[in-house]
Amino acid sequence: MADDTERSVVTARPPAAEGDSSAMTARAAESLELAALLGRCGESDERAFAELYDRTCARVFGLVLRVLHDPGYAEETTQEVYLQIWRTAANFDPAKGSAVTWLMTLAHRRAVDRVRAEQAHAQREVAYGTSTLGNEFDEVTEEVGRRLEQQAVLQGLATLTETQREAISLAYFGGRTYAEVAVYLGVGLPTVKSRIRDGLTRLKKSLGVT
Repeated sequence: MADDTERSVVTARPPAAEGDSSAMTARAAESLELAALLGRCGESDERAFAELYDRTCARVFGLVLRVLHDPGYAEETTQEVYLQIWRTAANFDPAKGSAVTWLMTLAHRRAVDRVRAEQAHAQREVAYGTSTLGNEFDEVTEEVGRRLEQQAVLQGLATLTETQREAISLAYFGGRTYAEVAVYLGVGLPTVKSRIRDGLTRLKKSLGVT
């Protein structure tokens, strides 16, 4: 009985170790295969590039999506990543790391660059909106201050559409930026700018500002 028990214990252990070894072997084989594909891509081998894309695009897209949180932007950025791979595959050095690591590093950098670009774009939009709409609002507020007639302002606001009145109230009487108004209302920044611009024009006419 003891011999049987010992044999059962001994034979119960190898499968897990064999499984781990098989997984490591598979990963090592894949790494070599991807490195070879990158080498061929560096020689402008389109078939190698197509195979590389098919075997890695899901992982690259997943990483990019985790950074951007937007499927549309993630798809665009993933395509940009593979365009960069095609152009720079010759720079891959297997001595410095695995093919997957190289691909994921490119993907992460490109995704971060996209985030920074979108943030910069949003800031430019806010600055543009402030510069183009600020003069109109200054004319309105100066006229209101001169008259000191709150009723006239209320009557002027009443002539606006509900969406115009809401956007103007949030931006100028609520102290929010255009971007914050857009987020609060759940609409795009260009829409908010349009509502405020049209609303200020109507408000100026109501108050008799030329």
